[in-house]
This record gives sequence, structure tokens and C-alpha cells, in this order.
Amino acid sequence: MTLNNIRQNGLIPMLIANGSSGSPLWLIVVLCLVGGVAAYFLGSMNFAVIISKYKFHDDIRRYGSGNGGMTNMLRTYGKAAAGFTLLGDAAKAAVSVLIGTLLAGEAGAFIAGLCCVIGHSFPIYYGFRGGKGIVVSAVTILCLDPLTFLVLFLIFVIIVASTKYLSLGSIIGMLLYPLFLNRLYPYTHGGNREGAVATIVSILNAAFVIWLHRENIKRLMKGKENKFSLKKKDKFLKEETPAEPEETDEDEVEEDTTDAPKPPRRTGNGKKTTYKK
Repeated sequence: MTLNNIRQNGLIPMLIANGSSGSPLWLIVVLCLVGGVAAYFLGSMNFAVIISKYKFHDDIRRYGSGNGGMTNMLRTYGKAAAGFTLLGDAAKAAVSVLIGTLLAGEAGAFIAGLCCVIGHSFPIYYGFRGGKGIVVSAVTILCLDPLTFLVLFLIFVIIVASTKYLSLGSIIGMLLYPLFLNRLYPYTHGGNREGAVATIVSILNAAFVIWLHRENIKRLMKGKENKFSLKKKDKFLKEETPAEPEETDEDEVEEDTTDAPKPPRRTGNGKKTTYKK
């Protein structure tokens, strides 16, 4: 029983089969379902909402784009808050893939990764209002196939650097994900053993994330999409006034509106003041 065998076949099936790689199909299906459910509940842990609630005593979804994602945290509470959100999202994606791998090998890993993305976007704990799944998808791809991730990340960086549109880079990256995975996965994993599962799940993942960006696509076509900027405050551990957020390009749920409430302002004496419309 080697690490490569565990990655391909899963730890649980191999233990049941006494180290053999042969397991009944029904068992693999059941273990994939169990891993998918566990990954969904894990993905539903929204760290943007958790951090904004326990650190800032507020709900990030009340501000900016209204989404519980990393970029909205960046624009509202600063770089450090966004950094902690990024770490939390990355961790839950990595753990989900690990759970899927241990339960059902490569097939379980792909299915668990997709379910984690779905949980992040429609979290059961927070009224099914989450982010758009770019960070979680990216970490999932990194865990499943690092070479595919590297190629897509380079494409993403080039697009964002040249256009300043995070949403455009995210959409194109996800659009190309199934294509590059299908071409590179056999080389990075010594064959195309789970090629069909990998291709189908990657297509579903890409379609799901692109669908979540449908409003961004409309704004891009109209030339109204806001460009990415890092000109917001970066203090997370101090009770200072979060800057009024711009509309985000990544992991947002709906468009920013002028009627959205603004973060509470703290005065020098520590008292909260509110904004007047």
C-alpha cells in the first residue's frame, strides 16, 4: 500500500480490500457520496462571514457587492481580513480534496472538490448566500493537478494585469480549465485512469462558476464592470472605519447598489456613528 495507490484508489477501499486496488463499484459510489456531503458542509463554512461577525461584529454581506467572499473583504475591511479569508477558503478546499481522496481516491477527490465549491457558493449555514467560488476552485485545481493550476494561473495573471478585470481573468480561466485538465492530467498522473470523471467534474465546476459570474459577464459586455484596485485600507486588528467598498469582480453575489448600508464608523472615543443617506 503506497501513497500513489492511496491517491488513486482511496485509503478506505484499500483497507476494506486488504490492500488490493479492486473494490466494488457500489462501494466507490457510496464513498464518493459521503465525501461529497462532507465537503459540502465543510465548504459551507464561510470565513468572510465568520471573520466579519466575530472581529467586526457585523456581516460582510451587508456591504459592497453583498457577497461573502475574499474580494469584498478586501474592499471593505482591508488586506489582512482578506488574507485570513483566503487562508480559510484555501484550507477548506484542501481538506475537502483530502477527504475525498482518502474515501474514494481520485474520483472522490474531484467530486469532493466540486461539492466544496457548491457549499461555498450556497452555504447551508448562511441562508445559501455565499461567494462565487474562484478561490475555492483554484485551490481545488491546485490540489488535484498542480500543472493545470500553474497554466491557468499564468493565464489569469496575464489577463488581469492587462485588463484589470478580475472577473474576466476568472471566467476565462474556468472556461479553459476542462481543456487543460483533459490534456495535462494523463501526463501528471501516469495515465488517464480517472479521465472521464476528471473531465466531467471539471466541466461541471467550470459551468457552475461561470454561471455565478453571469452578472459580471453582462457588465463586461456593457463596459460597466469595475476594474480591480488595491487602494483600500489594510488594517485588520484595529477598530478603524472600513472604507466604502467598490464593486467586486471575484466571489460576488450581486451588483453593488447605492442603497447598500455602509460600515459603521468609529470615532476617537470608541463610539459608533452611522452614515446618513
